[in-house]
Amino acid sequence: MGPASAGANPGPAAYGRGGPLTVTDCNVMLGKLQPAFFPQVFGPDGDRPLNLKTVQEKFIRLAQEIDAAMGDRRSPEAVAAGFLAIAVETMANAIKKISIQRGYDLTEYTLCCFGGAGGQHACAIAESLGMSRIFIHPYAGVLSAFGMGLADQRKIAERAVEKTLEPKIEAQLKQIYAELSESLRLDFSGDLSHLSQVKSLRLRYAGTDSPLVVSFSSFDAMKGEFESLHRQQFGFILPDKSLVVEVIALEIIETMPIPPEKKLERSRPQSQAPKSVETVQVYTKDQWHEAPVFQRDSLQPGDSISGPALIIEPTGTNVVEPGWGAVVNGLGGLVFCVKADLEALPLEPRQRVKDPLDSRGDQPDPVLLEIFNGIFGAIADQMGLTLQKTSYSVNIKERLDFSCAIFDAAGNLVANAPHMPVHLGSMGESILSLMRDRQAHFQPGDVYIANNPYNGGTHLPDITAITPVYLNPTDSAPTFYVASRGHHADIGGITPGSMPPTSTTIHQEGILQDNHLLVRNGEFLTESLTEILTAGLHPVRNTTQNIADLQAQIAANERGTRELQRITRTYGKTTV
Repeated sequence: MGPASAGANPGPAAYGRGGPLTVTDCNVMLGKLQPAFFPQVFGPDGDRPLNLKTVQEKFIRLAQEIDAAMGDRRSPEAVAAGFLAIAVETMANAIKKISIQRGYDLTEYTLCCFGGAGGQHACAIAESLGMSRIFIHPYAGVLSAFGMGLADQRKIAERAVEKTLEPKIEAQLKQIYAELSESLRLDFSGDLSHLSQVKSLRLRYAGTDSPLVVSFSSFDAMKGEFESLHRQQFGFILPDKSLVVEVIALEIIETMPIPPEKKLERSRPQSQAPKSVETVQVYTKDQWHEAPVFQRDSLQPGDSISGPALIIEPTGTNVVEPGWGAVVNGLGGLVFCVKADLEALPLEPRQRVKDPLDSRGDQPDPVLLEIFNGIFGAIADQMGLTLQKTSYSVNIKERLDFSCAIFDAAGNLVANAPHMPVHLGSMGESILSLMRDRQAHFQPGDVYIANNPYNGGTHLPDITAITPVYLNPTDSAPTFYVASRGHHADIGGITPGSMPPTSTTIHQEGILQDNHLLVRNGEFLTESLTEILTAGLHPVRNTTQNIADLQAQIAANERGTRELQRITRTYGKTTV
């Protein structure tokens, strides 16, 4: 598998064309793939069954090589099971990377299994992930092709505009849409009356490079939608800035008919169990088991099968592992679950545990602790990605000279992303300084900035944006603080950059900002910031760049704030 995959040709050793051992061969060796239930399309001439004998011989030789090299006397089937276990963990880790490590509790989800080989590994992967439920669609083996056949046909055209958004350009935009529509319709044939159109624009504030997509409508509606999206994503708006139409886009959609799913009727009495067509030997859980084989098309709604068992269908083999059971639902789908939950099917998934303490009430649940650890770390990661994506300067966007972190109500570090360690050691002191100086004035939606080395800063170009996080609008005090520290390319001073060697006072190094209020109730205070940046004998040299990077830091903090509020709605405030 992977980069060294045998591919379709020569394919696995079982294909009989001289291929190497693969994961498929592991399943053949362990009885999870049965040659008798496979089409005879293998071998040099494409007319033979899967070659079990070749697979067995190769695993016997491999076991002997392992014994000779390491003194590890594993049986051939144990060798195959070992490789299969590694493959399962590799697949499970890929799922963890986009779920647990981002803070999702997989125990509340159902594993949706598809692909011709998916059903062979689903139970083992679910066990590795701590999941207790699996769903296998009737067309799971060809689900991608099935989905492509049902997908709507879409065509998109765009055109650059780069004009200020104002009511007088509405007619011009409509004319461009008419031209785009005419060009796209040439890609469709037949009756076009069923086609639908989606018109959108990419808008941005003048002087910035972070556009947002809004629907084309009236001037006031587009301006209102943009401000709502901007406040949601970045945490502030710039009411005095004009809007620029960067690009307009038109999407034409031909909706494809979707056949209704056929509800299956049961013809056998409920008390009559399905009949197996054969019993085979399957190696799993470190031993051989007798496993009945069922044809999926013979199963009826309500049928229940306990593992170990095989369920064969034209496009795949599904393995019901020991300790698992399967139930057929009314549309022919297979629902696997651990046997302890089998009688509860098809009830709703188990409710999330609200309290991270175990039943004794005095010890943290290690699973939920790990989940929260993943949640907070993932939030800091997301903050960093937002900062990088929306920043302006090379220092932050490309050199990645920034850090993001979450702090508790007392200013203690909760989690940080693996950014610049030098920033993180003192960022907590910046939080404590802000709390001492301004806590009585905090309001939801506020953002402060600071770079004072005497209050937790490092050097003046490292500006920290701090947002007190209120989980509920009625809270009297913040529950968290989120902070992002970025190295600005210039902060004034007698020379550009960082800490001129000839300076004798800190003000010769640049502009000192000590817990300055940057955003009040979601409004970016541009004038007061500009006044500070341009004051004194040694002002900053590029206020546009400073402001743009600070806006990116605010956006990063807003992402962290919203994610903390989201997990509070999910888990309850007492658990975080």
